[in-house]
Amino acid sequence: MSNTKVLGIIGGGQLGIMLCQAAKNLDIKTVIYCDDEDSPAQNYSENFICGKYDDETKIKEFTSQVDVVTFEFENIPVPTLKKIQQIKPVYPDPNVNFIIQHRSKEKNFINQLGIKTVDYKNIYSCKDIENIEKLLPGILKTTTLGYDGKGQYIISNLQDFEKIDFKNEFILEKKINLQKEISIIITRYQNGNSVIYDPIENIHKDQILDTSKIPSNIDDKIANQCKKYAIKLAHELNYIGTMCVEYFIDESNELFVNEIAPRVHNSGHLTINAYNVSQFESHVRSVCNLEAVEPVMKSAAIMKNIIGDDIFDYKNREFKSNEYFFDYLKKKTKPKRKMGHIIILED
Repeated sequence: MSNTKVLGIIGGGQLGIMLCQAAKNLDIKTVIYCDDEDSPAQNYSENFICGKYDDETKIKEFTSQVDVVTFEFENIPVPTLKKIQQIKPVYPDPNVNFIIQHRSKEKNFINQLGIKTVDYKNIYSCKDIENIEKLLPGILKTTTLGYDGKGQYIISNLQDFEKIDFKNEFILEKKINLQKEISIIITRYQNGNSVIYDPIENIHKDQILDTSKIPSNIDDKIANQCKKYAIKLAHELNYIGTMCVEYFIDESNELFVNEIAPRVHNSGHLTINAYNVSQFESHVRSVCNLEAVEPVMKSAAIMKNIIGDDIFDYKNREFKSNEYFFDYLKKKTKPKRKMGHIIILED
């Protein structure tokens, strides 16, 4: 099916590492392009090019070495991806990022498909906070570049807006009475067919993913509905590759899409050890136009993120046969920085 021999990956973090490992298992070489000279994924790729994401000379060098291009995070300038696309195939299509990089465009897209999100309002200046009480308490988020709680503020009352600098464009999302957070990992192939993983149940701490587990403790109706929505979203985006749809379930058992991640996802790490095919292998298979493999869960599992200095507690620990420790080999620890994870398989 495929004549891809070299996969180009933009971004060099932990997701890049795992994409390189999956590609290697499929006899596909990788070239990492990243603006961080300490990028950990360079240790797993055949070649590494360091340059800014608008450095046309470096990008030309990168594209000359690869057959197809993908990326491990979504906040790459869309014009850069479109320039690359004129030379080599880019999956998923950069137009997907144009929608998903912007929170209000993303929510509008989801709502137009008849899929619910929480109530929200765009906040461009302090004038937009008039008559907004019905959305309080809420979470104020920058419309672009926010992740892992960055650019997010809890707004309990109108006085909380006084600490906000309105230089940025924001979206205010109403807080709901949350019962659960779940995510769906889906891979859509170039022939339009999709494979889908079982719903993953997630717990966040300080707005960063703390643990994920499968199987999730949700009823069949919700499980089927969130799979159906993920398939519809992937189809409407004409998505190629692996993506994640994150959901809220409120106390009335109502389902809301929180956001779409157009890439492999942190909550899907447990697919490496708990499934016959990981989200990373599925992504490589899709973007390189290889044969699809239907995901089958082999074991229940829990994944825990290792944040900041906690990594030092794990580096010299001995692990049981059902425990799988991943060190991202980042040179510096920082508070709230993901440094590794551990997956525990359960009978």
